[in-house]
Amino acid sequence: MLEVKNVHKSFGDTEVLKGIDITVNHGDVIVILGASGSGKTTFLRCLNFLERADKGTMNFNGIKLDLKHASKKEILALRKKTAFVFQNYSLFNNKTALQNVTEGLIIGRKIPKDEAIKIAKKALLRVGLSDRFDYYPSQLSGGQQQRVGIARAIAVNPDVILFDEPTSALDPEWVGEVLDVMKSLADDGTTMVIATHQMGFAKDVANKVVFMDEGIILEEGTPEEIFLHPKKERTKRFLKRILSINHI
Repeated sequence: MLEVKNVHKSFGDTEVLKGIDITVNHGDVIVILGASGSGKTTFLRCLNFLERADKGTMNFNGIKLDLKHASKKEILALRKKTAFVFQNYSLFNNKTALQNVTEGLIIGRKIPKDEAIKIAKKALLRVGLSDRFDYYPSQLSGGQQQRVGIARAIAVNPDVILFDEPTSALDPEWVGEVLDVMKSLADDGTTMVIATHQMGFAKDVANKVVFMDEGIILEEGTPEEIFLHPKKERTKRFLKRILSINHI
């Protein structure tokens, strides 16, 4: 469904991505692991053109793009097939949960307001927020705000959802409710690419785990291969440190 090759990205003199290749098949749940600064977030942002890569190609369901030279029309076509969930929620503080979900449908997708409201309510129901339609972000917990962000993503019926460390900004007590929603999406066959440090989620839900280090994919495989039989010493050190922190 999605094939990306040779993605490079630098910020000034700092080369953040050094030639990333990845293939995403329909129904995949791919978890990207790596220390802070390994390039996970930048890579996800390049996939959705929130950052423009310096080099690389993408084939997304027959849409072929040069990541550096893609036109606005091509980028818009891609974004209609993808959704992005941010680590800091990125909600409009002056809009209710319902309005946060309908905004992109009405403005970005030109869906009539009445239809957009129906879609948004269904999406909020899907993430367990049917009693919070009229609540503003300031009235919601961090977990609830992130679930609004996920509702906003699934409302557009994307081919793939990109998650940038969706639980990293949450208090520990709210992490589980967000991961439960994501697990439910995975159970329904939603294609997802997720940057996260949640090892338990990666073990239980992912069908592929990718380990990034210093701008490259150092190792990838099934959760069993990566967690139980990592080949690279850097992967082993990372997992030992993270798993000891999470007690998994």
